[in-house]
Amino acid sequence: MIKKSIFREYDIRGIVDEELNEQSVKLIAYYLGLEIIKKTVKTPYVVVGYDARTHSPRLFEYLTSGFNKAGVKVLGMGMVATGVNYFASYQTFNGIKPNASVMITGSHNPSEYNGFKISVNNTPFFADDIYALGDEIIKNQNIKIEDNKQFEKINAKAMYIDFMLKEFSFLKGFDIPFAIDCGNGVANTVLCEILDRLELNYKGLYCDPDGTFPNHHPDPSEEKNLHDLKELLKDEALYGFAYDGDADRIAFLTKKYNVKGDILALLFAKTMKDPIVVGEVKCTQVMYDIINETGKAIMYKTGHSNLKVKLKEVNAHLAAEVSGHIFFNDRYYGFDDAVYATFRILELIHNGMDIDKQIEKLPKTYSTEEIKIKTTEDEKFLLIDKIKELLKNPPKNFPKIVDIIDVDGVRINFRHGWGLVRASNTTPVLVTRFESTNEQMAKEYEEEVNKLILLAKDELSNSSN
Repeated sequence: MIKKSIFREYDIRGIVDEELNEQSVKLIAYYLGLEIIKKTVKTPYVVVGYDARTHSPRLFEYLTSGFNKAGVKVLGMGMVATGVNYFASYQTFNGIKPNASVMITGSHNPSEYNGFKISVNNTPFFADDIYALGDEIIKNQNIKIEDNKQFEKINAKAMYIDFMLKEFSFLKGFDIPFAIDCGNGVANTVLCEILDRLELNYKGLYCDPDGTFPNHHPDPSEEKNLHDLKELLKDEALYGFAYDGDADRIAFLTKKYNVKGDILALLFAKTMKDPIVVGEVKCTQVMYDIINETGKAIMYKTGHSNLKVKLKEVNAHLAAEVSGHIFFNDRYYGFDDAVYATFRILELIHNGMDIDKQIEKLPKTYSTEEIKIKTTEDEKFLLIDKIKELLKNPPKNFPKIVDIIDVDGVRINFRHGWGLVRASNTTPVLVTRFESTNEQMAKEYEEEVNKLILLAKDELSNSSN
């Protein structure tokens, strides 16, 4: 029985063998192949790569069989970083221009998970497209698809490395000491070769891809996973870079700061003329305010697929998520690639930017990390609707509201900060975050919004009884 829950907002993801098995994966590729044909040409080509998880090569074989059944030819690149997968979809191989891409990856999920990130015509295949694909597969899940593992092998990594060496040739021999932590993910399917050929001064941690992740979980947004990198920063390294399992998210550390994605976007924007930057609803207000002084900052929905689409729609220079997805449309293709972002950060330093001083010049704010509140898949969006309703006539002691942004959940702007409540698109939780120019007020905003969430829960519960 194929579960509807594997078809998610941004990708397809599930537990291997239990949810992603031979039958379900072949069907995913077959019906996805039919959709690719509808959206492109009669005999399209799809580039497929995979991460370091032990079951990824097996899923590649299942996908290949399904695509062949649909009449879609597979260009296989083996184990690669997600950025290399996206990059390949813009290239030409032996006269063949791909029409779609699939990256087989569980990203930062536990090692028993895997999944598929999909693009068609270099546009994310997500949301309603994925949900409709899931409905079609569930209606036809008893179709049997024979093995057909034929594919054409391509060397996308070599093409990517050559591009990076040319694009960042000016960094050759740049001698600042830094450290990288690949977390046993796939960043080093290309990263160390580029660093070595540019003769850069770095020390590498956990660079060998190993899908069992023996050293730490490959999620650099969790502080505990940065422990070993921080130890190197106590010594000779001036900067540190860490990557998630498929290397589309980056963490960047100085000796003093863990520089989040929104602050990185602000720093990049400082080097651009009339910058246009797309941020998500969790980004600091400081980013929006400062970029708007010289350019335009646009607040949009959380999610890598959402930001890629908005980036192209408004032709922005870049987009960013707090979690470390950085999307460069300036000198690049507009997708999230942590390896590429590494070199853009090194470029800032090479060109004389003092990262710590730039951060210390920013207005002081107090903000929480993302706080997750457990709920259910059925309830999470109903709660957001109820919160919006309650905010029309908020409780007597609720902080004064300046305005409300509802592009993704509710971001409530107060006099001295803001609070966010949004429903996660991937898990049964509400995500909150709070920021203020005053530490006590940040706590007050958190307390009052949490009371509002409890009130919304109570009213939903009472209405269902």
